[in-house]
Amino acid sequence: MSRIEWTEQTWNPVTGCIKVSPGCKHCYAETMARRLQAMGAPGYENGFQLSLLPERLEQPLRRRKPTMYFVNSMSDLFQDGVPIEFIDQVMDVIRATPQHTYQILTKRSANMREYFSSRLVPDNAWLGVSVEDRKYGKPRIADLTNIDARTRFLSVEPLLENLGSLELEGIHWVIVGGESGFGARPMQAEWAIDIRNQCIRAGVDFFFKQWGAWGADGIHRNKKANGRQLDGKVWDMIPSVAV
Repeated sequence: MSRIEWTEQTWNPVTGCIKVSPGCKHCYAETMARRLQAMGAPGYENGFQLSLLPERLEQPLRRRKPTMYFVNSMSDLFQDGVPIEFIDQVMDVIRATPQHTYQILTKRSANMREYFSSRLVPDNAWLGVSVEDRKYGKPRIADLTNIDARTRFLSVEPLLENLGSLELEGIHWVIVGGESGFGARPMQAEWAIDIRNQCIRAGVDFFFKQWGAWGADGIHRNKKANGRQLDGKVWDMIPSVAV
């Protein structure tokens, strides 16, 4: 099982990445990769350098139970160093396992849009982009909505500023969360509440993942102590196509 609240399992046929925007500053995957490298874990011999792991491609094929997979929690499938042919192999596995649902999240939205400009998106693949701020995050939404996908989502985590008005037409799910770990930047309650309100008005499912290291009261503490309530409620909505 995954510790990520909005998925069930992680599948990492690619590990390692390069920082591209402010949301990457305190990358949890980089910290975890260094730790796994020190432990001698398979697949992390290169730490957080880009690594293709074709031996992991068959993992979902061996699981019959319908499962929600977060694809490449330790990387970005659409970063420049991943060969198109390898992405094709990942999509072949997704198509071969229609009992599973795959959540694919990227910060390289232009690359994802280009890839699917000549390919069909599998119905069981959810496509998402990270939207941490206005300058880098919000432009990714247009790339996402221009892809003909059955389910599209936004991961607004870590939420680093007030995003203002969001273009939610064609978006089915929005995840919001604050930052945790060393050097975490605080998230203001009104930023998250504004996104929640926009989702409600637009009929978009809203999921509040966590406050992170800074609580709604602006106090720094353990993220578990800060909890997952926003405006007095736990928001665990998920697109209906998943059930």
